[in-house]
Amino acid sequence: MKTMDKSMYEIRWHGRGGQGAVTAAKILAGAAFLSGWKGVTSAPSFGAERRGAPITASTRVASEEIRILSQVSTPDVVVVLDDSLIGVGRAAAGIQPGGVMIINTVKPVTELGVDAGIRVVTADVTGSALAAGVVVGGQPMVNTAVLGSIAAATGLVTMESVEAAIAEAFPPGPAAKNTEAARLAFECTKA
Repeated sequence: MKTMDKSMYEIRWHGRGGQGAVTAAKILAGAAFLSGWKGVTSAPSFGAERRGAPITASTRVASEEIRILSQVSTPDVVVVLDDSLIGVGRAAAGIQPGGVMIINTVKPVTELGVDAGIRVVTADVTGSALAAGVVVGGQPMVNTAVLGSIAAATGLVTMESVEAAIAEAFPPGPAAKNTEAARLAFECTKA
C-alpha cells in the first residue's frame, strides 16, 4: 500500500489509555495536511476509559474537504499501539479488503493471529521510543514513534511532514526526542 490512490483514507487507532493514541491521531492529521492532503480530521472515542483500558481514535485524510465526523468503522489503515489489543480490542474489525494493519510488536506476523487478506506491517515502536528517550513516568511513549511506521508503510505522509507536525506539537527539546523515535520506527518498519 506504499502508493495509495484513493481520494480518502480512513485510519483507526487502537491503543490503551495513556499511550497517546488521541495525540498521535491529531499529529498524523497535521502531517497529512503538510503532505498536501486538503481534508484532514481527527476524532477521539471516549467512554469510561482509564489508564491502560483499550481506546480508539480516528483520522481521515482526503483530497477534498471532509464532511464525515463519525468514528471510523471501515478503516483502510489500522494502527495498533499494543499487540495485546489485536484479539481483545477487535482491531481487525471492518478493515477494508487490501487494508493494512500497522502493529507495534517484536513478534513474528505468524504469531499475531491476524486474518489472512490483511497486509500486516510490524515495527518495534516501543524499542524506538526507548532508544530515543521518549519515556514518561517510566513508560515508553509509542504514539509519536509509530508515525514513522505509518509513513514507511503507507506513503500517506512523508517523514518530513511527520517531523514538521511533531515540531508543531511539542517544544524543541521533546520534539527532537519524538522526531528521533519516529525516524527509528521508520527505519525498523517491516512492510
